[in-house]
Amino acid sequence: MAMLSGLRVVEFEGLGPGPFCGMLLADLGADVVLIERAGGVDAGAAGIYKRGKRSIVLDLKTGAHRDAALAIVAGADALIEGMRPGVMERLGLGPEEARARNKKLVYGRLTGWGQTGPLSRAAGHDINYAALAGALWYAGGHDAQAGARPPVPPPTLVGDVGGGALYLAVGILAGVMRARETGEGTVIDAAIVDGAAHMMNLLYSLRAAGGLPEARGGSMLDGAHFYDVYECADGGWISIGPLEPKFYAELVRRLGLEGDAAFAGQYDRERWPALKQRLRALFGEKPRAHWVDLLHGTDVCFAPVLSPAEALDDPHMRARGVLREVGGVLQAAAAPRFDGAAPADPAPVPAPGQHTAEILKEAGLDAAAIAALTSPP
Repeated sequence: MAMLSGLRVVEFEGLGPGPFCGMLLADLGADVVLIERAGGVDAGAAGIYKRGKRSIVLDLKTGAHRDAALAIVAGADALIEGMRPGVMERLGLGPEEARARNKKLVYGRLTGWGQTGPLSRAAGHDINYAALAGALWYAGGHDAQAGARPPVPPPTLVGDVGGGALYLAVGILAGVMRARETGEGTVIDAAIVDGAAHMMNLLYSLRAAGGLPEARGGSMLDGAHFYDVYECADGGWISIGPLEPKFYAELVRRLGLEGDAAFAGQYDRERWPALKQRLRALFGEKPRAHWVDLLHGTDVCFAPVLSPAEALDDPHMRARGVLREVGGVLQAAAAPRFDGAAPADPAPVPAPGQHTAEILKEAGLDAAAIAALTSPP
């Protein structure tokens, strides 16, 4: 369902979270015009983040091509750029120049550290932003044998996607709503470190209530035997998470441990290390399929740990059509859903420059100007 039909976004080619944000908006029906760099690498079908967009190739270091980019921006609701601070200004495409052409423009800037601050011009990646924001601190378990396990984040999800792309998407939609009411656009400083920290507020509320000790391994989320992953006899893994007593009681019952007094004190932190060892031994006695048959779909709060290929064939994921293979490329369908309708198959990935002429025509350039911009040097 094209919920964002009528929204035009100009995305300047970048890496990671910026393109993901553009893909999300395109998935929901926005017209996303991707300005790719001349001589850029064609990602082909593997460039999932380009799906549903229209592509134009421009050399932004030349005056005529830069002017063409500004002409395209003049007809847009929003802009996405993920350069280091100052790069777009040096190209003559910064907020001042862009908004001089289009006062309603929402200019979205996505960086790791933000437009200001001591680290603003430093390099970094997802793992670094999550680490500095405090979001990596509890991303690892704890047990009596090994102590605190090294923090391991789910790659790109906490920083690039969660703290970056999704916050920029929300910022763009908020900015466009305001611009349509007031006639004035805005500049968004979407820093991944800001978003990753903001996502910690749920945990901070738990911390304020005394439920999230600073010491690793002391909370239900990183130390409890009932909230962890366990290896099975065949090398597969499962996850359990019955935080609430009624769900925990269901786990104990299904594992045949109702008469075991040690499992009666769910929140007794002193028991957690020993009980974790017992569950580790128990789950290690049978293959993953055994535990799936016993626990999946119950109120135990259970799921097997699946590889992407396994997730494609999972009955629940297949029933909802969450994952698709398009042209041999595994990818997730658009989210969220509206009116319960299953999302359509992902849109195709454009070839670099596939829509150059039509985009330039829409921007008001005449045939001679388009020919000059598209002719080989």
